[in-house]
Amino acid sequence: MSIDTLGLREQKKRETRQAISDHATQLFLVRGFDRTTIADIAAAARVAKMTVTNYFPRKEDLALDHHEEFVAGLARVVADRPPGESALEAVRREYLAAVERRDPVIGFTGPAFARMIADSPTLVARLRDLHEQRELALAAQLTAEAEAAGGDPVVARAVAAQLAAADRLLFRDLHERMLAALPSAGDQKTPRQDGRETDQGRGDDDSDGDSDDDELIAKALDGTARRVFGLLEPAIGAYAVR
Repeated sequence: MSIDTLGLREQKKRETRQAISDHATQLFLVRGFDRTTIADIAAAARVAKMTVTNYFPRKEDLALDHHEEFVAGLARVVADRPPGESALEAVRREYLAAVERRDPVIGFTGPAFARMIADSPTLVARLRDLHEQRELALAAQLTAEAEAAGGDPVVARAVAAQLAAADRLLFRDLHERMLAALPSAGDQKTPRQDGRETDQGRGDDDSDGDSDDDELIAKALDGTARRVFGLLEPAIGAYAVR
């Protein structure tokens, strides 16, 4: 089999995976996560049910498609920090950059998606589990560094817990701001086939409201993040400086 053939096959797999994810998201937003079945998703994406589960072993993974990146995120940021930077500064720097780019991994998923998560006990529980995995990954990274430098692994785990607690607080803050940005009953939004939302009774090009909401949310979250990480500075600001 040629390299070109392998490349085309991988591209086809990525396209199939993305198509399944896109159709699943549309169904979740319209019907709700718990009322949507794998069979519904397979029919919408025009694939077999087994194809859906091959790409997404857990139904929750269809909604939380960035879960692997989310779990590894804090540990990766700390592992990749440059010389002279502490663990706290690395996390703060990356978080503020994620706010600036409206990164869906930290929760910039839109009000309708936030409501879909909030309405599903299954997804709420899965998010809690992912946050725990995220903390464990960070603790493993800091512990390995501490042991390599002859430091105390207990302290490393304590620092990881503080950073993870700040991370959870900011995620919850963003989630609540997204929910608060939901339109009123008279100004509902409906998901389009391409995953965007449009106001009922308004043209597709009228998206200034969404942009304004995102800008206000990002500005508020930036301020909150700076305060939260600032409060940690006296305790762990000098910890794990590379």
